[in-house]
Amino acid sequence: MLSDAHGLPLSTSDARAVAAFDHAVLGFLKYRADLPARLGALLEAAPDMTMAQVLKGCLVMLSFKAANVPAARAALAAAEATAVGATPRERRHIAALAAWIGGDLDRTLAIWEEALAEHPADVLAFRLHHFLAFWMGECDRMRRAADRAVEAIGAGQPGYATARACRAFALEELGHYAEAERDGRTALDLDRGDVWAAHAVAHVMEMQGRVAEGIAFLDALEPEWGGANNLTHHLWWHRGLYHFEAGDFAAVLDLYDRRFRDLASPLTVAQPDVYIDVQNAVSMLFRLERQGVDVGGRWVELADKAEARIGDCLSAFTLPHWMLALAATRRFEAAGRMIAAMEAAAADPRTTVAPLLGQHALPIARAVLARAEGEPARACELMRPALMGMARLGGSHAQQDVLEQLFLDCALAAKRRDDVRLIVARASTRFEVPPARRRGWAEAARMAG
Repeated sequence: MLSDAHGLPLSTSDARAVAAFDHAVLGFLKYRADLPARLGALLEAAPDMTMAQVLKGCLVMLSFKAANVPAARAALAAAEATAVGATPRERRHIAALAAWIGGDLDRTLAIWEEALAEHPADVLAFRLHHFLAFWMGECDRMRRAADRAVEAIGAGQPGYATARACRAFALEELGHYAEAERDGRTALDLDRGDVWAAHAVAHVMEMQGRVAEGIAFLDALEPEWGGANNLTHHLWWHRGLYHFEAGDFAAVLDLYDRRFRDLASPLTVAQPDVYIDVQNAVSMLFRLERQGVDVGGRWVELADKAEARIGDCLSAFTLPHWMLALAATRRFEAAGRMIAAMEAAAADPRTTVAPLLGQHALPIARAVLARAEGEPARACELMRPALMGMARLGGSHAQQDVLEQLFLDCALAAKRRDDVRLIVARASTRFEVPPARRRGWAEAARMAG
């Protein structure tokens, strides 16, 4: 039995398989665009390696796409079939994948936490936990796991910069901006191409209103992003947010078309409806239209993809974005079908996502439709109960801001001063820049007094 790069035993005696596994895991940690090729090489070298099949299944589940779940189930079955000699840690990974596929996300996180309690340097369990905890709004769990990982993974090991970058992001989401930036910059000192570390620092600058500095920061790092995956789109979206705050809407649209929603780019062609890209595009178009910017026909391709994904409710946070695209193109019949599909998913007691849909995503989706139908007051009534726990849908503060702006837009249109005050007060707790100085919030700040 051999060990991986972090000294954890793998149930294989093939050194080539171990090297291929480490290479694939590193590609996952570093957001490399060639990760599918790395995984393919691993599976070719060691199709009967338990952790190779586990890794395949988990990478499939990361897509949050219902059409991909059968492939994850097949990987799970292959992992189970090879598990005769598997270690207890490997069996935990199999159990976590099974829980994830079954929709029990709380159980999935708990299993990874059990694995990390015994093997705190299990960087794969840690990074998967960080991902899923984020999309469940579990920032405290992210922070606790990151603290342990930073302590357990040695500074010279390949996962150390990742652990510091993950802790940076967790700290940022918890509002500890100075500590977050310190960890993020430490990770960048170790690896200037670490896009997750750049992402964490970009979030800090967004929350603190450091617009010009943020543009310069990302501009300086962009040459280091060669070979990275769609997370670069998200970084360009962050740059777009800085230009948006500066009022340079032409620059935002240029970044939209050439960078974070370039429909001809190989990354977009390979994954045209990946959730993070859709969130980037929809949220930016919504912000721009609120500022009176003509976005042309850019909504159409997003609405087309939204229609194709009706019934897929794996990503609760993406669903309101799909609805915004349908509403923007006046596809009310399709919007009604999407809401019906969400209602059906919310009624399934077996999944962790069901109550999140029922309590938060559905009210927001209904509010989007009411707004598009010219009923902003009704939209406020529908969405208001969802605000308190909306963070459970996942998404960062910067990403959740578009949902808050949705409620704000309806409250302003309906002239509901109490609702304006409510959402302004909510936003003020996270952004260090006062609403009166933020694009899209100034009118609300005046109305709120």
